[in-house]
Amino acid sequence: MQWKYKPEPDSEIVKRLQNELDIPEKNAVLLAQRSITNFEEARRFFRPNLADLHDPFLMKGMDIAVNRLEKAFQNNEKILVYGDYDVDGTTAVSIVYSYLKDFYEHVDTYIPDRYSEGYGVSIQGIDYAADNGFSLIIALDCGTKAASKIEYATGKGIDFIIGDHHTPGEILPPAIAFLNPKQPDCPYPYKELSGAGIGFKLIQALQQKKQLPLDDIVPYLDLVAVSIGADIVPITGENRIMAYYGLKQIEKNPRAGLRALSRTKKEKTLDISDLVFTLAPRINAAGRIKHGKEAVKLLVEKDLAVANRFADEIELYNEQRRGFDQKITDEALKQIKEQKEEDRFSTVVYHPDWHKGVIGIVASRLIETYYRPTIVFTGSQDIISGSVRSVSGYNVYDALQACSEFIIQFGGHKYAAGLTIAPENLDKFKAKFEEVVKNTISEASKVPEIVIDTELSFKDISRKFYNILRQMAPFGPGNMNPVFVTTGVNDTGYSKVVGKDGNHLKISLRELKSGLTMNGIAFNMADKAELVRSGVPLSVAYTLDENHWNNRVTLQLRVRDIQPVSANI
Repeated sequence: MQWKYKPEPDSEIVKRLQNELDIPEKNAVLLAQRSITNFEEARRFFRPNLADLHDPFLMKGMDIAVNRLEKAFQNNEKILVYGDYDVDGTTAVSIVYSYLKDFYEHVDTYIPDRYSEGYGVSIQGIDYAADNGFSLIIALDCGTKAASKIEYATGKGIDFIIGDHHTPGEILPPAIAFLNPKQPDCPYPYKELSGAGIGFKLIQALQQKKQLPLDDIVPYLDLVAVSIGADIVPITGENRIMAYYGLKQIEKNPRAGLRALSRTKKEKTLDISDLVFTLAPRINAAGRIKHGKEAVKLLVEKDLAVANRFADEIELYNEQRRGFDQKITDEALKQIKEQKEEDRFSTVVYHPDWHKGVIGIVASRLIETYYRPTIVFTGSQDIISGSVRSVSGYNVYDALQACSEFIIQFGGHKYAAGLTIAPENLDKFKAKFEEVVKNTISEASKVPEIVIDTELSFKDISRKFYNILRQMAPFGPGNMNPVFVTTGVNDTGYSKVVGKDGNHLKISLRELKSGLTMNGIAFNMADKAELVRSGVPLSVAYTLDENHWNNRVTLQLRVRDIQPVSANI
């Protein structure tokens, strides 16, 4: 692990914030690092306001989309809400379908099959719409690169409204309305919405056109928050506002489907990581193991008893997913070793029988062992599909663009993408991808890094400090949970290895300078036990959270890394 320290902010700004807000100096440092310079900016940051959401009609094509929908309502046209099979797609579909269904009867949903249709808009889906009398398709979280398929739909008398957030190519889809803030000439001020976020902007526009209050659609932000966490979009600007209110909605009055998926009562305030690691994998499991429409059924269900039955089924899919995940990860690691590819700049592995629904998860798992851009392929003799994951600071989308001569189709983001190639091109693609990564990856991206916000002494860690810190949530890209370093600590003698498999380290550290002690947990760091017990002065990198035990709540260190002091001087 390399530790990368954020620059110290301007001391005058820190003093101003400290005085105007009456907060500890270290809280002021954290705010200044996030470009907050005065009381008013801090107020907007700590108290996100729905009134600060942008006018949806600033988005290019929104007025056309709303007009086309109103025409469909007037003519009793059948509308198909179409979305990708992952969390962002299924939440987007659930938002728009639920909203329309409340006042319009002729609307239905369609999620493509991951295995027979693949990602995004499909010919099979268009044929389904044509055969069943749908004349308007709202495609969400997909469609940006579906120009030829949109043309095919037009030939069948079907119009498309596309609401997507993926990076457009040179050819834009010839839809009736194309809603994507990243398209050229789109004046929309915020470019980083999730697919579900764009779905929400569409219903916000309809609500506004009908002169109905925004408050009526705030309950839909629960699913927007789930999509923001699952799709790893920045939690800044509008996303911060929507995630903030979405989390409140899930805590206070979650829809039946989310309530059914998270039946345990949490002792602490819900955060984005709870959505990412608890709700999102289960929603995703439906599309990975059976079909994404199962997730939509759950998320639009209003009867809790029915939702509980759906959730039980999805939990079974999630258990299956875990089994596939572990088995394929083990096989992929074995393949890397057998092919003697430990020293490459990229990882590309393939097996025709690997379950397509979990290869993205496996790619992420492989990065935990071999920290480098990774592609996991599976498929048949006709076509093989790959899921791509990257490392900090490396744009894997650009790398795929440089290999496009060997790719049939690809799409995605800077850190995650998908692609298909012909089996005969696998070796050529693998060689080209390795060459591109080797020539373009920076030294910093070759080693996992921890970004340190600021140094703390244990005397800085107070309940007031933590309470203000907690108000900086929701945390995520663009506003990560602050990471701290305390230098010059050693073991009190009470640190020990814990966990069923002995993987974790429970630590008790004394700061040499102040004499104060703090307890903490270091997950999957049992290998650091010998270093901790050695008695040498240590530097510890950590986030802060609460430990709930025997009706007592104490602050603890959530350890990210431990190194000898000399390693970070």
